[in-house]
Amino acid sequence: MIKHKQVSLAGQIFDTMEKEILSGTLERGATYTETEIAAKLGVSRTPVREAIGRLVQENMVEDTNKGIKILGISPEDAVTIYRIREKLEGMAAREAAAKITDDQLKEMEDGLDYHEYCLSKEDYDKAYECDNDFHEILYRASQNQVLYNTLLPLHRKIQKYRRIAVHDTTRAIKSHNEHKVIFAALKAHDQDRAEAAITKHIGNARANAEKKLREDK
Repeated sequence: MIKHKQVSLAGQIFDTMEKEILSGTLERGATYTETEIAAKLGVSRTPVREAIGRLVQENMVEDTNKGIKILGISPEDAVTIYRIREKLEGMAAREAAAKITDDQLKEMEDGLDYHEYCLSKEDYDKAYECDNDFHEILYRASQNQVLYNTLLPLHRKIQKYRRIAVHDTTRAIKSHNEHKVIFAALKAHDQDRAEAAITKHIGNARANAEKKLREDK
């Protein structure tokens, strides 16, 4: 059931549907009617129709004569997003290395410690959240609003594929170790090393996604 907040009801429905599409809860290729979506969320069809209009603009769904077809993010789209992130996160890391504050470094270090603890307990949902937090702190530390506003949605859009990686124990541990290398470069305010470390990190994540794509074909 959708709860009413200051955000418009259509906005809440958009956020809920986007989250379920990107997480894979609403599967790619599935079709739903407005009535089904409204009943599922416990709301009327009018705000659902408005939210669907936004999702069509975002290329998340397609409005067909049979209903709303879920498009989501394809594996190929995910690989493209990883390629974009390789370039842009390198830029963000360079700026973050120069501008990151002591408080942000402490926040990142505490997060890395907790991430390691979550992996040791095989709590992959919490480990996924730690991964989110690490990158969000880095984007924020760049103090570049354009990079922040560009990278945060890209990171969110491939959450389905990132969750798969987090549940791959070998990749999850390697990813965490790569985060520690990035952190060390940021702490040293070494821009070249920070850019190289995060570019390698995203490149490894992309290679892992491409490997999964080949295996699924």
